[in-house]
Amino acid sequence: MALEYRLTLSSETPVDQVAQRAFPDPAERPKGTPPLLSADLYDRFGFEVSMRAGRNGYVDVESDDGSWEWEPGAYVSTTFRMDKFADESWTVTNMLTIVRRVLDTGPEDAAFVFNGDILLFTRFGGVVRKHRRETWWSSEPTAGGLIPG
Repeated sequence: MALEYRLTLSSETPVDQVAQRAFPDPAERPKGTPPLLSADLYDRFGFEVSMRAGRNGYVDVESDDGSWEWEPGAYVSTTFRMDKFADESWTVTNMLTIVRRVLDTGPEDAAFVFNGDILLFTRFGGVVRKHRRETWWSSEPTAGGLIPG
């Protein structure tokens, strides 16, 4: 079984440009034919990544306030898939470093989701709001410093 995290950006930005922001080193950058890019980065980061651009997005997850829905018009989603038995601290730190890089290099609204149903944070109008602070964020010692809010 694997763990999946997904960062969804509300964005008209081409997927290959988001990939350049996320992975400045071309050797690490996901490859493919837009709108879908992917890379096996298990050895380097502890996960595989896929990036997909689309239209008429839909996110329906559980937040601290109950069910939460979002429908970005155009979007780019980045999915990080990691082995359930991998060194979680290492892989999560690597993943959140990339997520932070994407957030720092663009103004897009965003949602970050765990396993397709748990909202971990949103960013709207530049403001990050974390969810699951007492459970997920507190269990990851480096996570709080990597994603402000």
